Amino acid sequence: MAGNRFRYGQWHDGPDPLAPPYDVRAAVDAVGSEVLAGGSLREALRNLLRRGPQGRGGLDDLAARARRLRRAALRRGDLDGAVTRSRALLDQALAAERDALRGRDDEDARFAEAVLDNLPRSTARAVQELSGYEWASDEARQTYQRILGGLRDEVLGQRFAGLREAARAAGDPEVQRRLAEMMGDLNDLLTRHARAEDTTDAFAEFMRRHGEFFPEQPRDVDELVDVLARRSAAGERLMRSLSDRQREELAGLMRQSLGDRLSDQLSALDANLRALRPDLGWGRGERVRGAEPLGYADAAGALGEIGELDELLDSLEQEHPGASLDDVDVDAVARTLGRDAADDVRRLRELERELRRQGWVSRDSDGLTLSPKALRRLGGTALRRVFADLTAGPRGQHDLRSAGAAGEVSGGSRAWEYGDEQPLDVVRTLTRAVSRSGGGVPVQLAVEDFEVVETERRSSAAVALCVDLSYSMISQGRWGPMKQTALALSHLMATRFPQDALQIVGFGREAQPLTQRELAAVEPDMQQGTNLQHALRLAGRHLRRHPDAEPVVLVVTDGEPTAHLDPDDGEALFHWPPLPETIEATVREVDRLARYGATLNLFMLGDDPGLRRFVDAVARRSKGRVFTPDLDDLGEYVVSDYLRSRRTRR
Repeated sequence: MAGNRFRYGQWHDGPDPLAPPYDVRAAVDAVGSEVLAGGSLREALRNLLRRGPQGRGGLDDLAARARRLRRAALRRGDLDGAVTRSRALLDQALAAERDALRGRDDEDARFAEAVLDNLPRSTARAVQELSGYEWASDEARQTYQRILGGLRDEVLGQRFAGLREAARAAGDPEVQRRLAEMMGDLNDLLTRHARAEDTTDAFAEFMRRHGEFFPEQPRDVDELVDVLARRSAAGERLMRSLSDRQREELAGLMRQSLGDRLSDQLSALDANLRALRPDLGWGRGERVRGAEPLGYADAAGALGEIGELDELLDSLEQEHPGASLDDVDVDAVARTLGRDAADDVRRLRELERELRRQGWVSRDSDGLTLSPKALRRLGGTALRRVFADLTAGPRGQHDLRSAGAAGEVSGGSRAWEYGDEQPLDVVRTLTRAVSRSGGGVPVQLAVEDFEVVETERRSSAAVALCVDLSYSMISQGRWGPMKQTALALSHLMATRFPQDALQIVGFGREAQPLTQRELAAVEPDMQQGTNLQHALRLAGRHLRRHPDAEPVVLVVTDGEPTAHLDPDDGEALFHWPPLPETIEATVREVDRLARYGATLNLFMLGDDPGLRRFVDAVARRSKGRVFTPDLDDLGEYVVSDYLRSRRTRR
């Protein structure tokens, strides 16, 4: 353009060409929503890939397409078509031969008819006995030769793609000689490869001499093995899918069609390939049904396709430990499901890579897991949900605008609100003004530009949040609210009150401390037992590690104690109904916490009379309080109680 002058305008023709095909943050939030609803973290991450970004193009869609193709392949036809075809050709040859013999009245003709009348019922054995027979009919002789020649061409064409285009050439003696030479060299090459020898030069020489048999042009021995092993395994699966009689018939016909030398070399090749690729399901048979008789190549091709679909389904389902999208063979997806399916896999890989690149997920030995960055976002989401339900009033004391106003600078800032007494954050205030107005001097300030410095209170608390992980929590729909509450409290303390020390203690038959990541991934305890005694013991250890902090213990449970630690061996003992020993052991831990000066508040879920009697007694003994929130209000109650306790220090 003259003068290098360009004009720019808003894009109007379709979607933004520079926008990514997915929203990474939306994907993280989808995982977080599933976790906060009570779902498993691992399952939520797997579901993200199964459903795909924006709910389309996921692994589940691809697996469903693969299953449909597999069902279609299982209905493709009759696997015994090679034997059936051989039987039909044999009957045709015998009929033509009898017609020729019927017009003759010599003894040789009568003897030939006797030979034909006494042939075995087995097709393979009959074909074998006729191998030296002197045919009177040229038509009959040619039809008989088609039995073995056709099967030989199909078998070799199925194993070596170079013979597939001109299969009849496999009957040429010169081609058979070169084929036998190639198979001998191939077995030598695979034997050396199995011994871990360097076969780079040997492979190059092999392809120079015999490359005509391999139009796929494999780049190395591994690719050559993969091509041949899949076809060999398909042939083996065909044999396994036949009945014993059918298998015996086909094996006999194949040996006669190939001859002893080629048969032995093909058997040695199969053994080498099976040793190199034992993962291809060699011993598996399939119940393929259909009206159309399938020749050897078509039947083996159908079973090879089924085998490839089985491998693909295994990788798409991502069920094995350490499963990764890198396990999915994109080329196999393109071959079996089409290019659009391969593009879906590439997009999912890009989504996973982007999640890892931006630091939202990491991978360990069990697969994907949320990173600390994603856990902070998850905790923030949980906290926002809790605070969305909080209402003004003295019960919760939840207004955070003056959090730590007389304390130390935390390094954070927030938008100014009416009544704030914190100092202005000048840098961030001016930055917002410049961003809004586009620069220029003087900078015009608006009310929405002002930010204030956040500070922390100098007083601190040691908080132990004990959450029930027993199976009843998930069976009664209490798992999600419990997890959301714990994550919200954890995020609140980490971001607003970092001087406070939080320990989350999960308890089922036994108790264990949980980090934020472990809490997000924790699963319900499938063993029976509610061991509050162990949980309170761990809570006491946490409080004593912070002797200068205000001790606070919060307990969320839906059942009375039914387990405690044996004082002799430390093993957890369970009994229902609760034993007196369990109640006594739990009360002793309550008394220790009360003597230490800890505030012990209990949040009771459900209306079990035994639980109500127990928590009322504990509250009176420890001078704590009992809350009976609805599930939707659990987070509000726990967070509000924590905030109230911070404002009523001893």
